[in-house]
Amino acid sequence: MSWWILPTTADIGLRAFSIDVPGTFLEATMGLQSIQLSDNGLAALDTLPSSTGEWAVLAPEGDFERGLVRWLDEVLYRGSAEGQWLVDAVIRIDGDRIEAQASWVDSDLVEREIEVKAVTLHELSLREVAAGEMVSGIEPDIPTFEGPGWMAQVVFDI
Repeated sequence: MSWWILPTTADIGLRAFSIDVPGTFLEATMGLQSIQLSDNGLAALDTLPSSTGEWAVLAPEGDFERGLVRWLDEVLYRGSAEGQWLVDAVIRIDGDRIEAQASWVDSDLVEREIEVKAVTLHELSLREVAAGEMVSGIEPDIPTFEGPGWMAQVVFDI
């Protein structure tokens, strides 16, 4: 796991790290999905039949920070409106297009504890962390991260 819950006053957020942009998108995505699950929902995921397919969104003008918001919005939309609860993905970035070979299960079979309503722009960040650069952790749970790599920080409306 390379994502951690970000302390906020009213909503819930996360900070994710990975070696590259697609990996950071995946870590943020898996964090989003995990935040919503109950303990029983998490335990049952591996027992549910899954499907796969291609999901894609655009990063306007190559803006991957906005692309991250669009991607996470797509994951939320599919989970609530299309009945496709994302459980894994292989994410690729091709120009301004974010593509994923997604695996999902029937959302109706997934027990949730928290409903994430939207991805906010509050404290949104997606940035490269240079070799040797330190990103300070946040007590009590988010560790300090040393580059090289990428960091995403996202707050969700619950």
